[in-house]
Amino acid sequence: MQFETILLEKRNGVGLITLNRPKALNALNSELIGEINLALDDLEKDQEIGCMVLAGSEKAFAAGADIKEMAELTFPGIYLDDFFNLADRIAQRRKPLIAAVSGYALGGGCELALMCDFICCADNAKFGLPELTLGVIPGIGGTQRLTLAVDKAKAMEMCLTARQMEAVEAEQCGLVARIFSKEQLLEQTMQAAEKIASKSLTASMMIKESINRAFEVNLAEGLRFERRAFHSVFATLDQKEGMQAFIEKRQAHFKNQ
Repeated sequence: MQFETILLEKRNGVGLITLNRPKALNALNSELIGEINLALDDLEKDQEIGCMVLAGSEKAFAAGADIKEMAELTFPGIYLDDFFNLADRIAQRRKPLIAAVSGYALGGGCELALMCDFICCADNAKFGLPELTLGVIPGIGGTQRLTLAVDKAKAMEMCLTARQMEAVEAEQCGLVARIFSKEQLLEQTMQAAEKIASKSLTASMMIKESINRAFEVNLAEGLRFERRAFHSVFATLDQKEGMQAFIEKRQAHFKNQ
């Protein structure tokens, strides 16, 4: 499959999608979001892929939405078309998805990173939601996912002042999982993805689903969901293989069955 705005690579059970609009600092437009979804569709169907990574360039993960595409849009057209609705599909993927963020992740770029299951970033990363400076608000989940990732006060301050958050602060407040040098970011993120991909895909998908459920229901319902998922993995061959390998002190070989 040929893409115009992204690069797609598969290796060691990992699907790597690299945003590829360098002249626009990987600004998000309809074509880019559409191609990300096409690539994710392919990776989700591929039984050899156990984890996915979304990356940008060293200078910019994605420096926002494409303002040239959006400037002339009007209501109710944008409402009737549900502009950017395709972006919602990125967050709905079932396989683990990691963002590797170097440089700018602003506006839609920050929102895109927040759609992933966790973020690894370079020490030069800058996160921000500066939509207010354009007379608009975040529209791809920024006000919701940022608040869940950090807290109300931090999310309010970032959205209302358009301040950019650097890597160390982002890790301290829980926005990102790990920080690496920009030279090591992709290699380290791919190593984490390959580690995930080497495990039981059924179990990793259940873990993702269970953790996400914690943000959607109360504790009692979340515990009930987790318990039923735990019970169900005992119907898999991967559970038998994993526990037998532990008993025999050898490496487990999962087959996603």
